Amino acid sequence: MSVTELKPNMEHWQARVDLAAAFRWTARLGMHEAVANHFSLAIDEDGTRFLMNPNQMHFARIRASDLIEVDASDPDTMDKPGAPDPTAWGLHGGLHRHCGHARCAMHVHSIHATVLACLEDSRLQPIDQNCATFYNRHVVDEAYGGLAFEDEGARCARLLRDPRHKVLVMGNHGVMVIGDTVAETFNRLYYFERAAETYIRALQTGRPLRVLSDAVAEKTARELEEYPEQAERHLDELKAILDAEGSDYAA
Repeated sequence: MSVTELKPNMEHWQARVDLAAAFRWTARLGMHEAVANHFSLAIDEDGTRFLMNPNQMHFARIRASDLIEVDASDPDTMDKPGAPDPTAWGLHGGLHRHCGHARCAMHVHSIHATVLACLEDSRLQPIDQNCATFYNRHVVDEAYGGLAFEDEGARCARLLRDPRHKVLVMGNHGVMVIGDTVAETFNRLYYFERAAETYIRALQTGRPLRVLSDAVAEKTARELEEYPEQAERHLDELKAILDAEGSDYAA
């Protein structure tokens, strides 16, 4: 009998550890939503098999071994024991089914990103360096249709088919962030929330905004995309903090 048979949920271990750390830190930042919201990570070449959080487990308790493995191409998924949350299946299943470049996907209802999603114009204006990170790299969904069951999930997935777009501002809902790795996607999620907070607070002053020119915003976005190892170091530092605290996220 193999080790994985003796101890289920041991495959893709480093990916599991990274994803569990992202869940824990998202909860610590208050960006979670009770026992809702979901992260997923593709584990096969075409991206249809993926890891995600189990149904209605709080982000602050998720361990690497708790993550479930889901197949976006299996129509019987929701009839099996340990099935994911129906909206997680709709949204993340649809994304991994239709957007092979979305290796990792993180969906939250974080406060400032959601406030942005509730504005009539939900575009993030490049008013500072963090906001410029997302210049021409986010898309806004203006056709919210209710909970993200399969039809809604497929509709949202189609909005992220352009590989330039790494963030979907889900109008009247929240935000979906995608990337190649857990580190890259979590780093993007973190900075999008920071950028949204800056933008919302600037709007609250009621004073005119100093918006960067298109040329400077694009230059800044490209420079940040090419900045070496920031995402990896960010996640490594978070895991080091969790390890020093004796967290069981990697169990």
